[in-house]
Amino acid sequence: MTKVVKPAASRRKFIGTAAAGTATAAALSFPMISTAQAVTSMRFQSTWPSKDIFHEYAVDFAKKVNDMTGGELKIDVLPAGAVVPAFGLLEAVSKGTLDGGHGVLAYHYGKANSLALWGSGPAFGMDANMLLAWHKYGGGKELLQKVYKSIGANVQSYVYGPMPTQPLGWFKKPVTKSSDMKGLKFRTVGISIDVFQGMGAAVNAVPGGEIVPAMDRGLLDAAEFNNATSDRLLGFPDVSKVCMLQSFHQNAEQFEIMFNKTKFDALAPKLRAIIDNAAEAASSDMSWKAIDRYSKDYVEMQTKQGVKFYKTPDAILQDQLTIYDQVTDKKSSDPLFKEIIASQRAFAERALRWEMDTLANRRMAYNHYFGKKAPAKKKA
Repeated sequence: MTKVVKPAASRRKFIGTAAAGTATAAALSFPMISTAQAVTSMRFQSTWPSKDIFHEYAVDFAKKVNDMTGGELKIDVLPAGAVVPAFGLLEAVSKGTLDGGHGVLAYHYGKANSLALWGSGPAFGMDANMLLAWHKYGGGKELLQKVYKSIGANVQSYVYGPMPTQPLGWFKKPVTKSSDMKGLKFRTVGISIDVFQGMGAAVNAVPGGEIVPAMDRGLLDAAEFNNATSDRLLGFPDVSKVCMLQSFHQNAEQFEIMFNKTKFDALAPKLRAIIDNAAEAASSDMSWKAIDRYSKDYVEMQTKQGVKFYKTPDAILQDQLTIYDQVTDKKSSDPLFKEIIASQRAFAERALRWEMDTLANRRMAYNHYFGKKAPAKKKA
């Protein structure tokens, strides 16, 4: 049986079909309008040579931001010296010469001594991760903002990336007592300048990439930088075979990511939120990568390059603490410096007590599993 279509229904179908055809024709007659999102590009510079793992950390952070924004924000990272010298980063970012940068707060020591309290010194015994806890939850972030405001720095700062305790440094021969430091042409930065001067050294603060050439030319007798991987990549084993491990001069340092604040504030809230989270993700990733890479290079410098590592004597460590207290007492004439010291000290007393009472002795476990064991006695 054939189905009969009523005229009204037929007209409605025709009108619908015609409308669809008209829409299709209209779409074909007009050019396509791109819905691609705009890309915001930012030019960053690190304070590290391109071969250093520290520059790699800067690139790691940028990649996280670029990936998380789906390319909507694109950060390109240049190595130290590409636009400004390493110690000129704060001024360049603040003025907008650079959109941002990657470095450490101790490099701004000449702008405000209190900036070096983020990592330059014993931090009352805290390690770098604990100092980051103080920064985020103990008032440090707000105090850093006060310091930057006091010097007119137009920057948005992210403190991240906990560094392990840094070595005392690289020397021509082992250091056995504090008096061995007297007269040495020594490289360091931040409040550590004052500490090593108090130990009798002639201090010269130079950026990381300039240390080994200065040692090679005899402009420096000894120097500290940071870790086994950086030291190896920068060539320390080529100019010295003695490295003294453990020190309080930079016991708890972290990295700093800076943005020009005007440009940062102009970003969409979504992008600013992504940067917040990318900084924390990069902090964790950096600390895990450091354990893997530093431990490998620590072993390989001993087995392949003939480097000898020695523990810094406790007497020298104690002298560092004493001299640091003297230095900070003098600098506490600055009310803001004094406020930061007091805040760190209060946090450290509580946090360290909890940590020392809570954590098991890792040396005991290491000796149990990897220490030399007495051979088993033969049965009679």
